[in-house]
Amino acid sequence: MSEVPLFTPFKIKSKTLRNRIVLSPMCQYKALDGFISEWHLQHYSRFAFSGLGAAFIEATGVSPEGRIGHGCTGIWDENHIEGLSKIVKTFKEYNCISGIQLAHAGRKASFLRPWDGASPITKKDGNEPAWQTIGPSPIPINDSSPIPKEMTINDIEKVKSDFKKAAQRADKSGFEVIEIHGAHGYLLHSFFSPISNKRNDKYGGSFDNRIRFALETIAEVKSVWPENKPIFFRLSSIDTPGEGATIEDNVNLAKALKFAGVDVIDCSSGGITGSPVLTKSKIIPGFQVPYSEKIKNEANISSMAVGAIINPDQANDIILNKRADLVALGRELLADTQWVYKAATYFNLDNAKSFLPDSYSFYLSRRDDFLDRSAKPA
Repeated sequence: MSEVPLFTPFKIKSKTLRNRIVLSPMCQYKALDGFISEWHLQHYSRFAFSGLGAAFIEATGVSPEGRIGHGCTGIWDENHIEGLSKIVKTFKEYNCISGIQLAHAGRKASFLRPWDGASPITKKDGNEPAWQTIGPSPIPINDSSPIPKEMTINDIEKVKSDFKKAAQRADKSGFEVIEIHGAHGYLLHSFFSPISNKRNDKYGGSFDNRIRFALETIAEVKSVWPENKPIFFRLSSIDTPGEGATIEDNVNLAKALKFAGVDVIDCSSGGITGSPVLTKSKIIPGFQVPYSEKIKNEANISSMAVGAIINPDQANDIILNKRADLVALGRELLADTQWVYKAATYFNLDNAKSFLPDSYSFYLSRRDDFLDRSAKPA
């Protein structure tokens, strides 16, 4: 059949994704002191041989205080490399480009796991104590959140150094791509948003000042990250309607990030005043795709669309109509790890079997070849 855009390769720097489908970072909260657990090894192996073009490991703390909560994976210690390398090895074995999201949660750190309420940790939470959070200004997320410590210049320099060291460890671990987390109200986003940044120094006030921290962090990362390996940046394309950073602000941010050396913008949204994971607002499939389209076309940079991308036609149309260069799936892949194979067979691709290991593809392709799905069950 004719070429299916969703299944065309995507080359970025020295890396070529075999298709446009990417596992979005999804926090598992199963680590202990930042260390990869058996859970992670089993969890990520499911995606390693599912036919994806690339896969990102969850938001990984560049420092202990940069974690969202106690269960977050970490990359602040050389000893973390061993566990992370095992995941990279599995991805590589099955031709899946490996990525890791480097993060600092800022004023949204020291939180309980989502299924425990995603609220600030208190002294009543047993063996997992709270810690002091930091941010651009002493402004809490909401009335029930603690006031973060306003960061000094020394604090800012330390965080930049933490990102730099994390990038070095990511390279040592073998990751082929990194993503800097600058969305969802976490530290870099909180500096960019006028909702949370009320500073009057060179890191606050004007647009150029509010993006300074992100750009300086990118510069630190690029000083140690191999030039032939791509850098992604996740941003919240809009804070909240009528307040905070707008989509136009984020287009300009994307332009600055491109000039700084970022290769792909991962276009999410929200999170500056609460948890996007726990939002009760109804969403529609592909609700963030218009942001990806605008940033891609107006900032002239490759973009990745994410958010309720459900079925193959929807995903393919996004690539076909140049609304994004990549599509990131999260919860849809949790629900169906064979999404890629099913999409390939849906489009009648001759090489559908190539997206799975032989021990899967042999049985599934034989069933597809001989099962009469139109017949009434016996």
